[in-house]
Amino acid sequence: MLWRVMITILVCLVLGWPALSRAAEPVVLDVRTEPTGGVKATATILFPVESAIILQLLTDYAHWPDLFDVRMRMAEIRVQEGKAFTDIRIEHALLPGERRLLSETRTLPTGGLLTELKGGDFKQYRRFWKLTPVDGGAHTKAEFELLVEIDTIVPDWMVAVAMRRDMETHFRIVREKALQIQQELQSGQ
Repeated sequence: MLWRVMITILVCLVLGWPALSRAAEPVVLDVRTEPTGGVKATATILFPVESAIILQLLTDYAHWPDLFDVRMRMAEIRVQEGKAFTDIRIEHALLPGERRLLSETRTLPTGGLLTELKGGDFKQYRRFWKLTPVDGGAHTKAEFELLVEIDTIVPDWMVAVAMRRDMETHFRIVREKALQIQQELQSGQ
């Protein structure tokens, strides 16, 4: 009888361990192909800085290329009436040539950012960030959703594999730059 209890406890610990460790991770990312076409990525990220710093990074359109490990350049940035129109040229090892992404980003009254496709070489593009202060405002819980469908012959499953890697790198870079900004702000005080 004691052995059964010990085995049951051991099984619960072993099976429960991945879930417990995932809850403590700063990024929980899911990337999958959509039955209607395209690839959807969702993530919950815990950034160890206040929401204003994350928002500052995400709305510094001129420096967006610095937040990715993919070659991109900002061909045009136009901010008017609380909306940012961007013309981004993206080079990716998965795709030949340069892809054009025309999008519009607006800050939502709920504390998020919504970017929607306006044209270019994409069939679908929608990115949403929801930023929530946690731990008394010292940290930020970010909920992220991205739906992408590129006008290409590359299969969606292949795009999903690349997107997972690209998103993991993107979140790491945002985290590092946010910590750097926080450090600069603290040393300047």
